[in-house]
Amino acid sequence: MDRIKKNFGFGAMRLPMKDGEVDLPQTCRMVDAFLEAGFNYFDTAHGYLNGKSEPALRACLTSRYPRERYVLTTKLSGYLFQTEADIRPLFQSQLEACGVDYFDFYLMHAQSAENFRFFKKCRAYETALELKAEGKIRHVGLSFHDRAEVLEQILTEYPQMEVVQIQFNYADYDDPAVEGRKCYEVCRKFGKPVIVMEPVKGGNLANLPEEAMGVFGALGGGSPASYAIRFAAGFEGVMMVLSGMSNVEQMEDNLSFMKDFRPLDEREREAVARVQAIFRAKNLIPCTACRYCVDEGCPQKISIPDLFAVMNARQLYHDWNADYYYNEVHTKQGGKAGDCIKCGKCEKACPQHLPIRELLVDVAREFEQ
Repeated sequence: MDRIKKNFGFGAMRLPMKDGEVDLPQTCRMVDAFLEAGFNYFDTAHGYLNGKSEPALRACLTSRYPRERYVLTTKLSGYLFQTEADIRPLFQSQLEACGVDYFDFYLMHAQSAENFRFFKKCRAYETALELKAEGKIRHVGLSFHDRAEVLEQILTEYPQMEVVQIQFNYADYDDPAVEGRKCYEVCRKFGKPVIVMEPVKGGNLANLPEEAMGVFGALGGGSPASYAIRFAAGFEGVMMVLSGMSNVEQMEDNLSFMKDFRPLDEREREAVARVQAIFRAKNLIPCTACRYCVDEGCPQKISIPDLFAVMNARQLYHDWNADYYYNEVHTKQGGKAGDCIKCGKCEKACPQHLPIRELLVDVAREFEQ
């Protein structure tokens, strides 16, 4: 990890595109600017951009610069293998796609309760550690999308994991659907360096409601993205903050405030808190996540507060994350909003007196059509 020069990384999930292909000339300019500014950490995955991200980095980075100039991370994605025997051939294809002999970091991708069970069944963690022992991986870790208790289970069972990549931003910090703060605290508890993904929440924290834009505008300088990225990078134990930049202009903006990084000062933290309050005020469902409705024993095992939090995220951000958390985290084992049998036990327990049965109909309409 000592080869990492600074705490800002180039995420290759949103590279510039042109006519359905990666815009290689623009990507080369972005790679050059990134390295010239003193940064060296690049993050990709085999499936990013429909399989075009790793080859793009080969074309724009690894074939143009000596290996010691950059740190390269990729991931083992569960949908790309079926058995333990598939993993090593997949890994070899990733080395070839990226044009390297080893990866600096190799992450177990998108770990959740269900994915973790599958990875364990296929001995994916063990295989990655074997590849590390063979010198083909420098560091093994995981990227994570689930509740903090699942992350604690993984790190308890696999203490060999060296880093954890989590979704972490000021909008998700106390969001009960994402548990950004709680996941960060689990990483700190286990002494694992944190890699931050989605610091700008897929660009949504760069395109704020007008009221929130006014709060940051009153500070007299800095883009909305700058406050989001600096918020995440200022936490103790955060080794790296990734930004999925899609054009040269985004790269230049990010480099302008991360080249000589400084954490948010008190005035800026207060502004972020006001923007967080603006987001909270826009929630369509005033659920406090007390979980009384769940504790009373929903017969359909619907995680009502989590589904409401995801619904609110959809209305606020209109991004892919809401669908992911709805389908892959909170309802993967059942308990969809449409499963509600309208028994009313939840409403009797709700201290906010929410019309939960009606709201679940809205959630099902949004996510299950």
